[in-house]
Amino acid sequence: MAKDACKKIDLALQGGGSHGALTWGVLDRLLEDERLEIDGISGTSAGAMNAVVLADGLHRGGRAGARDALRTFWRAVSGAARFSPIQRSPWDWLMGNDSLDYSPSYLMYESLTQLISPARLNPLRINPLRDLVLELVDFERVNACRRAKIYVTATNVRTGRAKVFRQPELSVDTVMASACLPFMFPAVEIDGEAYWDGGYSGNPALFPLVDDMGCQDLLVVQVNPLVRQTLPDSARDIVNRINEITFNSSLIKELRSIQLLQQLIDVEDLDVERYRSMRLHLIHAQQEAEQLSASSKLNAEWPFIQRLHRLGRNWADLWLAENFDAIGHHSTFDLNAVFGDTFRPITSAEIDGSRRRSRGN
Repeated sequence: MAKDACKKIDLALQGGGSHGALTWGVLDRLLEDERLEIDGISGTSAGAMNAVVLADGLHRGGRAGARDALRTFWRAVSGAARFSPIQRSPWDWLMGNDSLDYSPSYLMYESLTQLISPARLNPLRINPLRDLVLELVDFERVNACRRAKIYVTATNVRTGRAKVFRQPELSVDTVMASACLPFMFPAVEIDGEAYWDGGYSGNPALFPLVDDMGCQDLLVVQVNPLVRQTLPDSARDIVNRINEITFNSSLIKELRSIQLLQQLIDVEDLDVERYRSMRLHLIHAQQEAEQLSASSKLNAEWPFIQRLHRLGRNWADLWLAENFDAIGHHSTFDLNAVFGDTFRPITSAEIDGSRRRSRGN
């Protein structure tokens, strides 16, 4: 298919440890479809790693190069995890359980991270993942890539605000900052500022994609469950659910802001080019995501990674079959339906009333 016949999309990629392999599966399927052109990618944590690996491969070898680079990266992540002291318990192996909930090494490490700071727990700042990213990703190619704009989000520890790194300033440090969980790693310092995981302030940040005028279709790849039907009853489950809510909250707020802007554009008949009307899309399988335990984010065994990859490909395949024709025309993700209990459309009468009150003041 000719390039001018492709439909452009922006991608927003969440973090989630090894659950980022779900995103790998989605990307693998999207790159396979020559009807699509990826214009920009905003990623956080594992989403940032997927983004820079894709950009490196895309610059080097096009779609096929990007797909190969992603597979090589996740295979290497799995290979490195074989030497981690945190492994599944024999019981989990026997029962085919992918979580680490009963792993003595995981439970011990989880307890230590609540009592001892990362700087004292790991004074040499050993991070095999950093070495792996540095070995596999050529950041000169990432920064030189013109086929996709890349945005990586980290959280400024001092201000609490999101910091978005972009080409040509992307580096292994910006990616590690985006993936720096404060209970596991010391903050990453860049230009005199300390950064933690980007999920606290933007998981991922959407505003760089909204501000960019190159594309109006924004596809969010959601790997963290928005809803859990079962209430948490153990201390660990409560903490895990708090983390999920925290890491989803910034994304939900940005999505609602985009929806509100869209409503204002529709009600006021504003210039869509000036006010950036966006068409929103979402790839997410709530049921499968809800079944994945939080501790399995540290499980990087290759059979588990492969299963997540297959799930992600299936999500993307189903989404494309149902929604491809809508790209370039209208949103397929209705925030009013998803968040109907806390979000309702603004009406023209409310806007008129607000104007009258403003003029009265």
